[in-house]
Amino acid sequence: MFGVFAPGEDVARLTFFGLHALQHRGQESAGIATSDGERIRLFAEMGLVTQIFDERALAGLPGTHAIGHTRYSTSGSSRVENAQPFLVKGPHGPMAVAHNGNIVNAELLRESLEEEGVTFEASSDTEVIARLLVNASGETWEQRFAQLMRRATGAYSLTILSPEGVFAARDPMGVRPLCIGELDGGYVFASETCALDHLGARFVREVQPGEVVRADEDGLTSWFPVGRRDLDVVSAQRLCLLEFIYFARPDSHMGGQLLHPARMRMGAALAREHAVDADLVIGVPDSATAAAIGYSQESGIQYAEGLMKNRYVGRTFIQPDQRLREQGVQLKFNPLVEVIKGKRLVVVDDSIVRGTTTPRVVKMLRDAGAAEVHLRITSPPIMNPCFYGVDMASRGELIAAHNDLEEIRQHVGADSLQYLSIEETVAATNMAEGSHCTACFTGDYPGEVPLQLDKLALEVSDVDEARDRHALPVLERIEV
Repeated sequence: MFGVFAPGEDVARLTFFGLHALQHRGQESAGIATSDGERIRLFAEMGLVTQIFDERALAGLPGTHAIGHTRYSTSGSSRVENAQPFLVKGPHGPMAVAHNGNIVNAELLRESLEEEGVTFEASSDTEVIARLLVNASGETWEQRFAQLMRRATGAYSLTILSPEGVFAARDPMGVRPLCIGELDGGYVFASETCALDHLGARFVREVQPGEVVRADEDGLTSWFPVGRRDLDVVSAQRLCLLEFIYFARPDSHMGGQLLHPARMRMGAALAREHAVDADLVIGVPDSATAAAIGYSQESGIQYAEGLMKNRYVGRTFIQPDQRLREQGVQLKFNPLVEVIKGKRLVVVDDSIVRGTTTPRVVKMLRDAGAAEVHLRITSPPIMNPCFYGVDMASRGELIAAHNDLEEIRQHVGADSLQYLSIEETVAATNMAEGSHCTACFTGDYPGEVPLQLDKLALEVSDVDEARDRHALPVLERIEV
């Protein structure tokens, strides 16, 4: 997500470049909404940012403030109707909403709004947020945001555009990141600080969990709709640990930390926990590169680039033919045979989710002449689904949920396999223990989640086990 309030600037163009810097967070669709203080204009389509916006599209988006979004679907299908931002109208006028995260009680909220006569156009939980906010009964923004935060359960970082200004908000757990920057007298909001860097904006601070920040002609104002004291007592920050491991760009700051050295510390911790005799350390690019350097420095084993990544692969609308499909990861990676042939390799990667890609990487390295392949993973085993904004498989599809370490090693074809412990992963972030959401590793969800048995259970017969293991209530309708 990106947002900007900067009268006198080409805000649509600023938003375009901000979204381009955040393209790694979503490749399905993108959109920009602008306002001149009276009306809101929106342009959104399926595809990558550079595929959607050209000079003509940007020229049709005048204004003094704007928000933008590049989508990675976790709720609602991947179609243009669910592209963001969402433009809605209600008793308090028009607004556009962009959202990163996942509302776990979205279906209940949708049913409640439909009973009140509100109609929906798409299937995304972002539209639920937009309809809830635009139809809230409060006369002030403070009152309307208070209603939203009391009713919506789950993870949400938001940028919201109204004719009078731009709002940025985070849920009380702070699961998804959001930051503030200053640019030539104006203000910008972004999911990651790397977007600020590309625009020459000065990083101000992160939006706090449970906080709403408003940028308008009066400058910046902020408030906590559910009360600061309530936040301290009820809900501490739970920033997603996967953001540190692989989701965010390594040149972004998060939780007060630059992610590149944090990932290097994860690699160093891996070397201490799981040493092995080898000739070279290589990383699976790009998210594991920093960790591989950390492993090399700690172990004293030489680091080398053994896999080259085609950075233009991404998600496209052109599918490979059957011959190329069978080659699998060779569309994305190419091994440097002269570097790795005959070598014992430590291969550092950030995670193993379903266990479909890793065996292909190992086979590629063996075919290129690697003598040994020792896999080291800079995260604990992923054993539980995510309900807070990562489109992760159901529990039955997660390889670590129903296989032990040796079974996974045999499946991927490595000579050895080891994961970083949860304690060392958290320690590498330099944040206080308990400041992260670690649910996908530990099963300890920081808030209520829906009892989606098809997502939590390994098999239908495991329904009772899933209920007992997670102790997750079926969410009930919330009356406010």
